[in-house]
Amino acid sequence: MNIDSHISKDSHTDRNYEDELYQLREGILRMAGKVEKMISQSIQALVNHDMELAKETIEMDHQVNRDEIESDDLCLLMLAKWQPMASDLRFITLTLKMVTDLERIGDLAVNICKRVINLGLDPPLKPYIDIPKMAAITQSMIRDAIDAFVAQDVDKAHRVVILDDEVDDLYKKVFRELIKLMKDESNVERGIHVQSIAKVLERMADHCTNLAEQVILMVKGKDIRHLGKRSEDEESQG
Repeated sequence: MNIDSHISKDSHTDRNYEDELYQLREGILRMAGKVEKMISQSIQALVNHDMELAKETIEMDHQVNRDEIESDDLCLLMLAKWQPMASDLRFITLTLKMVTDLERIGDLAVNICKRVINLGLDPPLKPYIDIPKMAAITQSMIRDAIDAFVAQDVDKAHRVVILDDEVDDLYKKVFRELIKLMKDESNVERGIHVQSIAKVLERMADHCTNLAEQVILMVKGKDIRHLGKRSEDEESQG
């Protein structure tokens, strides 16, 4: 039996194959949920000076790492066993890339928690307002990117890409405010930790943008990673 006959319409209705596709979808949803929770808890730990929550969140990263390995193993198994084609092949190969972005976001949440522990019980230089906003937007970006991936929703993926600008703007605002506060030498150490946390959130949003761009590539077969938002907007209007 050649490959073409093996990958027939009938094989795509095979129960085992469909079960494994379902497991793959559910696995990436669970992994994204854990990463989103890590972001939420890391910022909660920052605002509340909660060292125990920071440590608990760091421990969650082990679960996310296991999820990545399990997802990778299932993807490779499916590629070898079923030799999928067309949309299923894109779905599986892009899942391999997306779980890598999710794992890196989890690592970045760990970095925030380590900064929280370094800050300890020191009072904040100013009330935490924009950093929680950055975190909330980033969490929504993860949610929407994964929903777009599962539903193959290009419009939702584009909205995720656009949200990255909001996170960038908030980061610039936080950075400018911290630079002013750090003119007082007694504020420098705390300022560096807080600036690092804001930068980590900005990097998380970049990974979420990667997730959304992968959805657009999967559905439209078009790589927009180096086009930029302006080029994509101009094309959609033209």
